[in-house]
Amino acid sequence: AAQPPASPDLDIIPTTFILPNDFSLFVEEYKKSPSLMWIMKPTSKSQGKGIFIINKLAQVKKWANSRSAQMAARDAYVISRYINDPLLIGGKKFDLRIYVLVTSYRPLKVYVYRHGFARFTTVNYSNEAHDIDNELVHLTNVAIQKHSDGYSHAHGGKWSLRNLKLYVEGTRGTEAATKLMADIGWAIVHSLKACQNVLINDRHCFECYGYDVMVDTQLKPWL
Repeated sequence: AAQPPASPDLDIIPTTFILPNDFSLFVEEYKKSPSLMWIMKPTSKSQGKGIFIINKLAQVKKWANSRSAQMAARDAYVISRYINDPLLIGGKKFDLRIYVLVTSYRPLKVYVYRHGFARFTTVNYSNEAHDIDNELVHLTNVAIQKHSDGYSHAHGGKWSLRNLKLYVEGTRGTEAATKLMADIGWAIVHSLKACQNVLINDRHCFECYGYDVMVDTQLKPWL
């Protein structure tokens, strides 16, 4: 088994806030680098519904003003720094879906399903401002991509995790591919350790999670 790095990289999640509760904290962070893009996601929806990208503070203020003053918790949004330099394959953006089984939190015992997969967009990636609202460019959700003319029902815009590793081996070398897979594994472990003390550890049950992982051009994985 791969040994943990001497200095574990705990920077595995882009800077993230919950709106509206963390609005003032987000504004403070935004002003440090006003040129960055941010992605907003509703906490109570799935399949890419309600997700949009912003690059101006005014867009968030407009969103906030349109919400009810007594917004329910289910209507909260997560806002995260957008990873605008994703690793591209064939010009397309992708993310990874990896399934993880936790049979015990104390001690932590984790199994990763070998047959994870990469989900691709159908339109070439662009981080230009005029493409900021194009879901087919930015969101890999199949529920969104299946409506594109370029979507293939034969393979569903997916690659196996094994094929991705082979691609990285061929383009960046075997050492880089091995390190990427190990870094993904440790990102999963670190995330589980972060919530280890607050989850009920029922020895008669197990937990199964679907992890979404982005890989940037430096082959750094992000949850």
